[in-house]
Amino acid sequence: MNSPIKNIPLQERWKALAPREQNLILAAGTVLALALLWWLALAPALNTLRTAPARHAALDGQLQRMQNLQAEALQLQAAPRSAPGDSVASLRASLTQRLGATAQLNLVGDRATVTLKGAPADALAQWLAQARSNALAVPVEARLTRSPAAAGATPPATLGNAPAAAAPRWDGSLVLALPAR
Repeated sequence: MNSPIKNIPLQERWKALAPREQNLILAAGTVLALALLWWLALAPALNTLRTAPARHAALDGQLQRMQNLQAEALQLQAAPRSAPGDSVASLRASLTQRLGATAQLNLVGDRATVTLKGAPADALAQWLAQARSNALAVPVEARLTRSPAAAGATPPATLGNAPAAAAPRWDGSLVLALPAR
């Protein structure tokens, strides 16, 4: 059974519709075309405009970090090369100055192993920066664990009536590569 509607060409079917039906179909087609235009052209562009400032700020931050690293690398390259004995002496002096009795230094060839017992985190960070810039020692391996609060440790500083959080301390070892001889 053939339906009489299927055999009629599209233009004849359009003419057969009432004007009200033609207007409704045109309106539905217009809404569909506008929705497609929105989803395919306008929404992605507006989303890009909306997220651009945040992405720009993130990229600016990355650029600033890279420029800082570049400046540090140039500074290290421009630093005069010291003799291996000078690097070791500088490493020992800075270790004693920053970490005191919480660290021990052992030298084997061009490697220095630092053993830590309850070393304050901030002093360790400062010492690592100083060892890198002055002795040109590069950390190769780190095995650190947060040390439990020492029983004989000095009480934390207080701010008002609330005690401040105790500064973290580290136990473990660091292996540093010393400059080539």
